[in-house]
Amino acid sequence: MAHFSIWEVLFLLCFAVSWPLSIAKSLRTKVVIGKSPLFMSLIILGYIFGIIHKALYSNDIVICFYIFNALLVSIDLTLYFIYIGKNRRDLEEAKRIQDPSSPPKNQAFGA
Repeated sequence: MAHFSIWEVLFLLCFAVSWPLSIAKSLRTKVVIGKSPLFMSLIILGYIFGIIHKALYSNDIVICFYIFNALLVSIDLTLYFIYIGKNRRDLEEAKRIQDPSSPPKNQAFGA
C-alpha cells in the first residue's frame, strides 16, 4: 500500500477548490484587475517544485494533485492575460469620462 500524507492531500484539495472559484469569477465577470500575475507565477513555480520533489523523492498519487493545481493556476493566469488589456482600456475610458478635461493617455500635451 502506498504511503502518503493525508495532510498534504487535504492542503492540496483546499487549493483545488479555491482556484476553480477564481477561474469562474474571471470567466463570469471578465475582470482581472487586482490579480497578480507575479503571484500566480510564483504559485505555479511552487507547484512545479512540489512535482519535482514528488517525482524524485516521494513518488505517490499526490503528484496528481500538484499537477492538477498547477494546471488550474495556469488557466487562471491565462485568463489574466486574455482580459487585462480590455480591463485597462475600460479603466482608462472610465477615468476619461469621469474627468473629461484630462487628455487621453496616448495624446501629447499641447497638441
